[in-house]
Formats: sequence, C-alpha cells, structure tokens
Amino acid sequence: MKQKIVYAILLVAIASLFNLSCKKEIKQSNESKAEHPAATIDRSTGTNGHLQQTKTYSSDVVKKWLGVQLPLLYSPPASYGVNPGRYMAYCGVALYEAVMPGMPSYQSLYGQLQDMPEMPKTESGKAYHWPTCANAALAEMTRRLFTFTPATNAAVQQQEDELNGIYEKEISDASIFERSKSFGKAVAEKIFNWSTTDHPWSSWQPLVLTDHSPGLWWPENNNPLMPNGLAYWGNTRTMVAGSIEKVTSQPYTYSEVPNSPYYKDFQEVYDISASLTHEQKRLAKYFDDPAVNGYPAGSSYISVFKQIIEQVNPALDVTAFAYAKTGISLMDATIGSMKAKFFFMQERPFQFIRRVIAPSNDPATWWKPFIPTPPYSDFPANHATFSGAFAYALTTIFGDHVSFTNSTYKGKMVNLGNGPEDMGSYTFNSFYELANAIAISRVYGGIHTRHAIEEGTKQGIKTAKNIDNKVKFLK
Repeated sequence: MKQKIVYAILLVAIASLFNLSCKKEIKQSNESKAEHPAATIDRSTGTNGHLQQTKTYSSDVVKKWLGVQLPLLYSPPASYGVNPGRYMAYCGVALYEAVMPGMPSYQSLYGQLQDMPEMPKTESGKAYHWPTCANAALAEMTRRLFTFTPATNAAVQQQEDELNGIYEKEISDASIFERSKSFGKAVAEKIFNWSTTDHPWSSWQPLVLTDHSPGLWWPENNNPLMPNGLAYWGNTRTMVAGSIEKVTSQPYTYSEVPNSPYYKDFQEVYDISASLTHEQKRLAKYFDDPAVNGYPAGSSYISVFKQIIEQVNPALDVTAFAYAKTGISLMDATIGSMKAKFFFMQERPFQFIRRVIAPSNDPATWWKPFIPTPPYSDFPANHATFSGAFAYALTTIFGDHVSFTNSTYKGKMVNLGNGPEDMGSYTFNSFYELANAIAISRVYGGIHTRHAIEEGTKQGIKTAKNIDNKVKFLK
C-alpha cells in the first residue's frame, strides 16, 4: 500500500513539473481578445453579417463521430493491431485543420508535424460553417481509416447524412453549406493520404525470434513468428520529430538472486497474485481491454476521451485542439513504447515465475496471470506509457484537477469469483489518477512488473512533454 501511495505522489509531482508549458494555450483560447472574424462576408452576395468563429459552436459534432467510431472499435471482427492512437491522431489533426481557420489565435500544424502536407485554404471573404467542415472531415477520416470492419461504410453514411440534414437547415444558404462540406473533405483527403506514408515496414517480412535465453521474451504459444505490424511498429513515423528521443529508461539487469531488483520485481507480481482482492481483480479486468467484448490495443482511450468531452463540454475550438494534441501524444507514445519493447525484449512475468520462482514440470500447475498476457515483451508497459502521455496532454489543456467518470465498461458483466456483476464505473479527480489506476492494474493482472509500469508512465509523460515543447498550436 505504501508503494502505491508513493507511486501516486510521484505521478502528481511529475505532472506538476510537466504541466506548466502549455496551460497558457487554453487560457489564451478562453480569454482571447481576438474577437474579429476570420473573414468578412461580402454583402453584395446577399449574405449578411460576419463569419462565426469556431468557438461559438458546441462540440456535438465531435461527440457524434466518436459515438460512431466506438462501436466499430469494440470487439472488432478483424484485428486493427496497435492502431487506435494512430486513428485518434489523424482524425484529431484532420478535425483541427478543418475548423482552425475559424480560430484566429491558432495556427496550422503544417511545418510542425513530420512530412505533413500544406493544407487547403479557405476562400477569402467567404463564410464557412465549422460544424459542417468538421462533419465532412471526420466522416471521410472514419470511412478511410476504419476499414477493419464491414460495418463502417453504412455507419459513416448514416451519421454524415443526418448531420448534413441538420446543418443545411441551420445554415439556410446552399453556397455556405456546400463550400464548408468541400473544405472539410479536402482537408481529410490530404490528411489521409499523408497517413498512408507513415509505416514503411508494411512490406517487410515478419520477424522470426531465435534467442530463447533466460531473461528474454518468448511467446507463450511458442510461435517465434512475429507479424511485422507488431515487431516493427516502433519504426512508424512519429507525428513529431524527436518526440521519442531520450525518453526510455533501462530495465533491471537480469538476475536470479532473490534480493536483486530484477528478482524482487517479479516476486512482487507473484506475491500479489496469490491474494488478489476483489477490487484489484475488478481494476485488472476493467483495463484489460480484450479483443473480444472489449476495446483492444488502446482503443479504450478514445472512449475515455469521448466521456471527458461530454462531461467537461468544451466548445468546438477547444475540443478540436484537445483531440489533435491528445491523439498526437497517444500515437507517438505507442510508437516509442513498441520500439523500446522490441529493443529490450524483456521477458514477461509468467516466464520468470514459471522458470525460477515457482517451477513445475506439469503444465497444469503452471502459474497463470489473472488476465491474458499480450503477445510481446514486458518493458516498458504499453498501457502505462499510453496513459502517461494521455494524462499529460489532457492536463495541459484542462488542468490538474478535473473530476470525471469513466463508464467504458458499465453494463458489461464479469465474474470475479462471486457470480456475474456489472463492471460499473470509476470516478477520478485528475487525469493522472486515471493513469495511475491503469498502470497498477497491469501488475494486478500479472502481466507487468512494477518497474515496467513506473518507467512506462514516465516514458509516456516525457514523450507528451517533448510534443508540447515542439508543437505550437497558438500563433
């Protein structure tokens, strides 16, 4: 318990140090004196008044599209690998660029993100309806990225048509409506085409593991063939150049000596597994994110983001900013974590425990973790890295003390030993509190050591901080 408290205090301390650089962005957005429109409408066209800024609109269009994406991501018919952070990044950037011309204090990310193309321009002196632009952009991005399920096209078309019908009536000007649709789609096409160039490894051969030495990871199913989409994910182009440089810590040196840091790290996992409490089991299951009846590979962060936007309820400008910044941070954290995993290749708890701590020649008596072990190495912990970056990005936007409830798996029934029960919800008082819960859940689940989660969280925070220092959304 003392270790958990110390770890939570450490996270808060790190958060406080890292949170200073970007808080001014959201403050300036909220307190900006730049009330002038991005363009003045020509009265000779018969359209009166000024162009409304993005901040005058609600974020309902974003909530709607996240609501379309989540059922597609849940329990997918085909694996989408570790793509969720990538989906969020490209959708977020497309949304941001589609509505940014209506945000006078903000600037394009062109020239700041790696190889990002220059964006289409709005027509000078012409009005745009920013929710329509957002609808067109998110429809196109969802249609083009979410190709892992046949349900995508119908879901996208239905939502796009529904919102277009609402916005066309709201605007009451066919030229503004069509111009806004065209602009949003043009932005999305540029962003999607850019996204297709970020994974040069897609044509590489699968990795074949050959080293079965003690201390090195080996698949539980004994299949040494690793798909290129896992083995080489760390070679994916980061959104921000240098974001994953100098962020990775070192795993402990391998040792079978009982008092060594390495041994004690795995011993703790074994000891905890022997007396898991009901709440520890629930937490482990909640953030297990299985491929069947769950949000696998980090897609649950998109669910959490949607709930935060619904509960905090920022305007469209802040939502677009948050979507882009959080997505970029999550994508690059994913790349950095996978790169480190396949560099260190540290064994998982089940390997060391079965071989050293509780050896047995009978597979029926082998030690088993509480939740299934993912098919790649231990260090650093993916979800700890993801959640650290996710928490840092959101904290720089919304602040240190934001209370929110995560109900991602509310209504899902699970048996933790006392019969079926609803997994329910968790309420957190900060984004770092969420990160702490996600990280420690992996130790309770028996799939990561404490060192892997603590250093993973630090790596995620450092990655997001690098992005914060390099990418400027405000002019």
